[in-house]
Amino acid sequence: MLILDDLSSGRKDNVPDGAELVVADVRSAEAARLVVGAGVEVLVHHAAQMDVRRSVADPRFDADVNIGGLLNLLEAGREGALRQVVFASTGGAMYGEQEVYPADEGHPTRPLSPYGVSKLASERYLYFYNQQYGLDAVCLRYANVYGPRQNPHGEAGVVAIFLDRLLAGRQATINGDGRQTRDYVFVGDVVRANLAAIGLPGFRTYNVGTGFETDVNVLFELIRGAVGDGLPADHGPAKPGEQLRSSISSGLLEEELGLRVGTPLDQGLKITADWFRDQLRDR
Repeated sequence: MLILDDLSSGRKDNVPDGAELVVADVRSAEAARLVVGAGVEVLVHHAAQMDVRRSVADPRFDADVNIGGLLNLLEAGREGALRQVVFASTGGAMYGEQEVYPADEGHPTRPLSPYGVSKLASERYLYFYNQQYGLDAVCLRYANVYGPRQNPHGEAGVVAIFLDRLLAGRQATINGDGRQTRDYVFVGDVVRANLAAIGLPGFRTYNVGTGFETDVNVLFELIRGAVGDGLPADHGPAKPGEQLRSSISSGLLEEELGLRVGTPLDQGLKITADWFRDQLRDR
């Protein structure tokens, strides 16, 4: 296994035994040479600028990393042995304010952020490469992923942020009234979806979500329960333009691949809280 990461948010100690880590920017000539020279056949592509707010503030940077970085590796792959891409896309940002809940893959794609636009453009490029060059591609549209190893800093998800605050005895802040909903999917289910996608022929798109909405207030109380206690949350100003509701259906994933995204939220939060607690104890 070969891992390419610039370590802007990743950590070396997350690299599994037996894997080789190359520290490089996905946009670089070095990354392109690596794809060709190492004879990469399957690319599981998670490299991204994933901060929605940063994408709004600097859409050119977002496009440079998310679209330019992908194209850099795809063009290199055409010269090499690349035969399939498994692409980490987005469910929450892809559909915008939804017409139905949960959304399936046939829902209109109306992203409300440059981040969502760049992911949609990346999917379109992968379709082009499939049709033009025969490159197999699977686009996995993730809901809000949480779980062990998530970084509570930088571009972190709300679960990691809340756990970090609560376990440190600090007060967490909820943006706005906390009634905005998201579909929280456990990282173990996401990993299983990636493994199931490897080797699939053609061009395919699958949602990876639970189909359930959980608002931030409820989520925070569930996390307090997983931790065992903690200060009540404070409420800060709402974030401008924040999506109000989101949930996506994984019915197609189950129907075609027999894969059910089914880790209950309370169970996944307990596993995640235990991991964060262990990390705090080991510091």
